[in-house]
Amino acid sequence: MAILPIVKYPDDILKQQASSVKRITKDIFNLVDDMAETMYEAQGVGLAAPQIGRSLRLIVLDPTGKEAKQLITLVNPQITFGEGEIEDEEGCLSLPGVICKVKRFAKIRIKGIDPIKGKEVEIEAEDFLARIFQHEIDHLNGKLIWDRLGMLKREFYKH
Repeated sequence: MAILPIVKYPDDILKQQASSVKRITKDIFNLVDDMAETMYEAQGVGLAAPQIGRSLRLIVLDPTGKEAKQLITLVNPQITFGEGEIEDEEGCLSLPGVICKVKRFAKIRIKGIDPIKGKEVEIEAEDFLARIFQHEIDHLNGKLIWDRLGMLKREFYKH
């Protein structure tokens, strides 16, 4: 396991659509371990592969922020349902020092592959956990938190 450098804005990989994972290999397992270790070391609650320089649809998250308490790993995750709206502050490991209020679905359903179980899973999440999933999936789609803000607020945070 290794702690990897976290890619910071304005690196181009943060603006790109990540590629689907075709096969779950030993390299993917190793990457999951490294991403989890990196996330915990940075005191984050989520990390997407593009944030460590890999254009892959792979996320790790743990709403507790405590090493392996509630670690969730998903390959090729996608939101299949969302309802309600909640606005709260978010930060991002790739945007140090930036915290802004972002509107998200209050409740979602996620579909993806659990690489440990080796099968597709569906997860229902709400509130904070739903926010983390949406934030990390945004990274897979080349979106940052300020992309969800109005034009004036977005420009404020970029400068």
